[in-house]
Amino acid sequence: MSNVSRRSLLKTAVSGATLAALPSVTWPQGAAAPSKRKGNIRQSVSRWCYQKIPIEQLCEYAVQIGLQGIDLLNPEEFEVPAHYGLVCSMGYAGGGEIGSAINRMENHARIEEGLRKYIPLAAKAGVPNVITFSGNRGGMSDEEGAKNAILGLNRVKKIAEDHGVSICMELLNSKVDHHDYMCDHSAWGVQVVQAVNSPRVKLLYDIYHMQIMEGDLVRTIQKNIDWIGHFHTGGVPGRHELDGTQEVQWDGVMRGIAAVNFHGYVAHEFVPVHDPLTSLRQAVDLCDV
Repeated sequence: MSNVSRRSLLKTAVSGATLAALPSVTWPQGAAAPSKRKGNIRQSVSRWCYQKIPIEQLCEYAVQIGLQGIDLLNPEEFEVPAHYGLVCSMGYAGGGEIGSAINRMENHARIEEGLRKYIPLAAKAGVPNVITFSGNRGGMSDEEGAKNAILGLNRVKKIAEDHGVSICMELLNSKVDHHDYMCDHSAWGVQVVQAVNSPRVKLLYDIYHMQIMEGDLVRTIQKNIDWIGHFHTGGVPGRHELDGTQEVQWDGVMRGIAAVNFHGYVAHEFVPVHDPLTSLRQAVDLCDV
């Protein structure tokens, strides 16, 4: 249930050395007055990318720069953002690990147990989404994996529906960071959640990962927006700042999301290599379209 277990420090993308090398935290000058945002994109920030910053300080700064949520918190932290007028926009709730999750029948009981335990806590704390994963292929065909994932999500969807919390299966790249991961293309993920056909079973569309795997971001997002419950950002290549060194035109992608009246959250999930709080504010400014 920990941040580290979810990403295993991002396996290949973010090593322990990378996290240790994060710049020392300084509070950017001029950050005292809270920023008023346009509101077309509800922005959040992923907790694990700022592990050197106490969660209370991260929440305070999130309010200052006009964020609306903190992403990827454990159940014991679900209620912390509310003390600052924020929400936990995505929580961990026993949805499995990246490499071992819903595409294998032997995982279904364990995942159901976790979601049955933690989704009520998420609902109580106002957490709108919890995360799950497909798991790795491990020699399994995509067809068999899809069949198993549909069965697994059908098994737990009523828990989510009864509590008004969405289960979001994350799209990840298998080319750079998560080799052999099954839900590595939007078409596979959409096929699964369409078959489950629940308003509380969606995809977590990670823009960083899908740019690596397939590109064509805006068209794909707009075509499948009914099946997307949440977004993550991250600069390509490298998963660092959303700046001029990256290949994604972030303001254009955000306009594409805003154009289809998406009402969920876009959470920043990049690992800063410069001053982390300054980089976060710059990303929020860029995506405030």
